[in-house]
Amino acid sequence: MTYPPPYPHPHPPVRRWWQHPALIITLLIVIPPAGIALAWLGQWNRTAKIIATVVAGLWFLTPFLTADPPKKPADDAKPQPAVTRTVTVEATPPASASPTPTPTKSADPLMPAVVGKSFGEAERAVEELVDTELAALSAYDDVELPAAHADWVVCFQAPEGGVKLVPKSANTSVHLVAPGTACPAGKNTELRPKPAPAPPSTPTHEGDDSGGSGGSGGSSSGGSSTGGSGAGTVTPGAFCSTPGTTGVGKNGVVYTCKGPDPERWRR
Repeated sequence: MTYPPPYPHPHPPVRRWWQHPALIITLLIVIPPAGIALAWLGQWNRTAKIIATVVAGLWFLTPFLTADPPKKPADDAKPQPAVTRTVTVEATPPASASPTPTPTKSADPLMPAVVGKSFGEAERAVEELVDTELAALSAYDDVELPAAHADWVVCFQAPEGGVKLVPKSANTSVHLVAPGTACPAGKNTELRPKPAPAPPSTPTHEGDDSGGSGGSGGSSSGGSSTGGSGAGTVTPGAFCSTPGTTGVGKNGVVYTCKGPDPERWRR
């Protein structure tokens, strides 16, 4: 009697990607509920599934079991101890019998006399009385006032000493010279005046000794009825302005003012 061949062994079930042990273990640690669900859906045996469920559940519940219990409202309602503050009373200094008044600018101050003083002293004396600044100028027109001139000496002041000032709009100024420099006699003066220009030299004529020749020239010009008036001693070839005029050169020769243009002294 023959028997049929035995049935082959069934193939093991195919494992899906979400049934991989590494993924299930990672989820049991990071997200225990998801890891427990995948463990029971996987191919683990029953004992492994139970152990994984217990361990993951304890791991998931541990933070809740160790958390501090909530405070009771009664604890917040307990009265807190009052804070005691100590107030220190400072002794008030006794008031002065006669307080020193603060110096104020008078209504009509007088311009102080500052001639002969340094600009620094004059500036302090004037600006204590008015709200404007003291202007500084050079006493000599040809001397430039430097930026640092506190030690320069006052020669002139405006206004003069003793004149009433208006504090808010006073216009005060001084003219200064360098230390060791004498003050000028007045304003608009130069410390080193320029020399006056020399007068123009008058040219001398060498024809003074030729008067006789001039006389003869005069007779010659007089003899000509159409020669025109005489012009004295002339320079041959020089320009002239009146055509027909005659003149005598240094050599005694008679020259006439004629063209062609321009007119010159010609023979």
